[in-house]
Amino acid sequence: MNAAEILRIVDAIHRDKNIDQEIVFEGIEAALTSALAKYYGEEADITCVIDRKTGEVDATCNGEKLDSEEVVGRIGAQTAKQVMIQKIREAERDALYDEYNELVGQMVSGVIHRNEGAAATVALHNVEALLPRSEQIPGESHHVNERVRCTVYEARKAGSRVKVILSRKMPALVQRLFEQEIPEIADGVIEIRAMAREPGYRSKVAVISSDNRVDCVGACVGVRGNRIKNIVDELSGERIDIVRWDDDLEVLIPNALQPAEVEQVILCKMLGRAIALVQEDNLSLAIGRRGQNVRLASKLSGWDIEIMTQEELAENIDRAIEGFSTIDGLEMEVAEKLVEEGFLSYDDLSIIEPEDLMAMGGLTEEQADHIVEQAERRAEEAEAAAAAARRMKREQDKLAELQAAAEAASGAKAAQEGEQPADAAEPADGEPAADSEPANSEPADSEAAGGEAATEPATETGGAAASDAAPEPRADSAEPAAENSAEPPSPEGPVAADESVEAAQPSDAEDPAAKA
Repeated sequence: MNAAEILRIVDAIHRDKNIDQEIVFEGIEAALTSALAKYYGEEADITCVIDRKTGEVDATCNGEKLDSEEVVGRIGAQTAKQVMIQKIREAERDALYDEYNELVGQMVSGVIHRNEGAAATVALHNVEALLPRSEQIPGESHHVNERVRCTVYEARKAGSRVKVILSRKMPALVQRLFEQEIPEIADGVIEIRAMAREPGYRSKVAVISSDNRVDCVGACVGVRGNRIKNIVDELSGERIDIVRWDDDLEVLIPNALQPAEVEQVILCKMLGRAIALVQEDNLSLAIGRRGQNVRLASKLSGWDIEIMTQEELAENIDRAIEGFSTIDGLEMEVAEKLVEEGFLSYDDLSIIEPEDLMAMGGLTEEQADHIVEQAERRAEEAEAAAAAARRMKREQDKLAELQAAAEAASGAKAAQEGEQPADAAEPADGEPAADSEPANSEPADSEAAGGEAATEPATETGGAAASDAAPEPRADSAEPAAENSAEPPSPEGPVAADESVEAAQPSDAEDPAAKA
């Protein structure tokens, strides 16, 4: 191997393996140094440098110059080759890792090579990547030779290989699809400002146009919805809401809650919370299925959003003022200021900064700490009482179900015992009929008795549930809102929590919040 061959090898490796030429030169130098060390001994002082332009090898051993032909030829050619191969593989791995590490969050396209259990192996142009089940869209399945588009989730070194993990659940996939399908976004005329996604179900994308002549929402939808349809098809039918971005939260939040109509938005800046007021018939639409709409709107805007009607807000305000005024050291005027800032429960008050409370009511640090401690204690008591009430309600419901099942079984058994064969009703020869009543009269009485027995316990159980258990939250508002990330008004507040206390311990409470 002469100087020209060294240059040719370096150039070929650089082009074929996408490895920097300097790395290849360093690998060859290390290989030759290792070969010379084995030949002359490990204690020898050996240096080996390759001229980057001519390919000539300049090697020395203990200060004496060695013949370049001898170095690259007879001395340790096999050893040098092995070391060189190892170095090149390491360099190739590092280059591959650097390539895909820079592509994290970017979209790549590949073909499903095989399915290994729940995971799929995707063949990219120069590596086999893994698409685990946890990063697939819920409900979708992939078959061999199917072309898929994913985002690079992670790249890491695994021995002599590079392991690339793909994802179809990252919000970045939706953004990359928008950039690919909508030229205005790729050109920078339309910008995606925010995005929130629940993979496989729904996404919200907030867009804004830098050109007043371009409608950002209409451009994303396309003629007859053809642009957005391509994206929806790629995401296995995932619903996508395109929202018009606005820097004013009082405009952005109603846009984010579409298709529900919002009457008013109240911003509680100290809590980072927004209260969206809607009509009663828009309440379930604003919350969405299992709280999905309000949860995505909260992620999109960056604020916790609570959905209320005007009546609910008024009730919460009255109860909060009455409850806060019973706290030792908290004047009515300060309680009203707290409610104006959006503090509607003991739990809200327990997280207020003492400095803010001191500034709001002209209090000392000791007084503010005392008020916060009381709020924390009442919030914990309210939470425990609400949990006990829910547990009691579940037990009563379970008991009612068991009793209803037992009564139904008893009624069926009585009806079965009352049935007789048709010929049993006819008298035998020479014997008068014992009774002229119809054969089914006794079962009818049994059924009536069974119905009466079923009615009385059900009435008693219903009365117990109505008197002993906490009032059940409305199905179309509180229950979905409890599941969303926006955390609508906490049931452990000064109102809902103390209602649970009253339900769990039906006695005369002196706390105004408990009476409320």
